[in-house]
Amino acid sequence: MEPILFILFGAIAVAGSIMVVTRKHPMASALYLILTLFAVAALFVLRQAHFLAAIQVIVYAGAVVVLFIFVIMLINVPENKLPVERLTALRFLGVAAAGLLILEGAVLARKTTMPGGTAADSGSVQAVGRALFTDYLLAFEITSVLLLAAVIGAIALAKKKI
Repeated sequence: MEPILFILFGAIAVAGSIMVVTRKHPMASALYLILTLFAVAALFVLRQAHFLAAIQVIVYAGAVVVLFIFVIMLINVPENKLPVERLTALRFLGVAAAGLLILEGAVLARKTTMPGGTAADSGSVQAVGRALFTDYLLAFEITSVLLLAAVIGAIALAKKKI
């Protein structure tokens, strides 16, 4: 039963992520992002990483996506002002680059080995905290600066010109 659920939630996550980047309307993209985040949380539950699943739902689906929705509503771009999508050579190049990135990720995933221990140990609060504040501290801080820059940029875009 677990492999079937893994394939199901994995397919939902992949389909949702594709819908996030292919939708024209930003609100539809945000809603598909919520679907994708819930599917990833279900994958965490299947791997017995309940803490990571809860954080996925609370922090990302509950806070970050809500922030995105508020920014989308604050900017309030009318439907007729949304950019017209054109089929260009850059779009085909982007699809080819994404395919190569996925292929490279699959090759790297096959060559690397997972650390020892059970999945429940790696998804515990203590293990996540230790990894976050030792091995991944720089990435954690860079992510916080990027989110701050995104919020400042959204406010600058939404500010009415006087």
